[in-house]
Amino acid sequence: MSAPVGRPNTGQAITSTTVAPAPLAAQVHFDSELFDHPPVEEVVLATAGYDHTIRFWQAHTGQCVRTLQHSDSQVNALEISPDGQLLVACGYQHIRMFEVHGSNTNPVVNYEGVSKNVMDVGFQDQGKWVYTGGEDGTVKVWDCRKRNLQCSKAFTASGPVNTAKLHPNQQEIVIGDQNGVIHIWNLRSGPEAAFTVTPEPGASIQCISIDSKGNRMACVTNKGSCHVYDLKTHEGQLIAKPTAKFTAHKRYALKCKFSPDGSILATSSADQSTKIWRTSDWSLDCTLHAPNQQWVWDIAFSADSQYLIAATSDNTARLWSLLTQDVKCEYNGHTMNVTCIAFRDGASA
Repeated sequence: MSAPVGRPNTGQAITSTTVAPAPLAAQVHFDSELFDHPPVEEVVLATAGYDHTIRFWQAHTGQCVRTLQHSDSQVNALEISPDGQLLVACGYQHIRMFEVHGSNTNPVVNYEGVSKNVMDVGFQDQGKWVYTGGEDGTVKVWDCRKRNLQCSKAFTASGPVNTAKLHPNQQEIVIGDQNGVIHIWNLRSGPEAAFTVTPEPGASIQCISIDSKGNRMACVTNKGSCHVYDLKTHEGQLIAKPTAKFTAHKRYALKCKFSPDGSILATSSADQSTKIWRTSDWSLDCTLHAPNQQWVWDIAFSADSQYLIAATSDNTARLWSLLTQDVKCEYNGHTMNVTCIAFRDGASA
């Protein structure tokens, strides 16, 4: 299946360069206990992509412990519910929820009332509702307290939506679209009151990340640039004030994500790399690159900010140590591009 709108075509080989790592190791204490001796059912790692499957893994061994079929489309995004019991997967024209634990391979929620690709998904912090953004140009809020999803709110962006993230205050959803506009939608106000900003005219917003304190937002574009904003409340409206801009990658950027402790920002790209940036001054700390990994579609941090998992076009996901900048584990079994990750470790339970 061809890549959905908003995702680049992965058909050609890409050349990358490796940047010598800088001493992030001096800033963090390495503790592999979580991955060497993971508590039962506290670590959940799921991956999915273009082979129409969702796979669950033992994070410390790389063993696939369960496979779910997602037969009618690729999977564009995954998210684990706050209580760790459900996994939501979104793809072409549908949203599905699966039980994380147990042997049931069928979805417990199967909603097919979406017109195009659903590109991003997330949970409210108590699991009462989920939100999605997609190629139909809308962001929707779905009440999931009942097992038949009902759309309770909707926002129409200026173009197809690539990314949507809920602010930690649970009141605003920050939306990025293919026309290059970021919208900050206050769920208590009408969509017409949304704050908007265009970081780079002519560049598509590929991914948005908000730090855990809700004070800072970053986005990356299809031109490889990264834009950083301070988030402030003004007259009851959350607004974004630009504070930094830099070239994160020379090719199409795909994802950005703040570490849970807020000390670093990771970006990934079509240039076959994940880059780690210090948020203190936006200097490059290191570049993570494995042979043959190709495009890096998605990234996820461990709760202690010492590990990062990357999903790539060579059908593999990799667990990186940010202390040593080497691969601690590989997750092999997909037969096509791995495009999304959902990760929850014991510290975040």
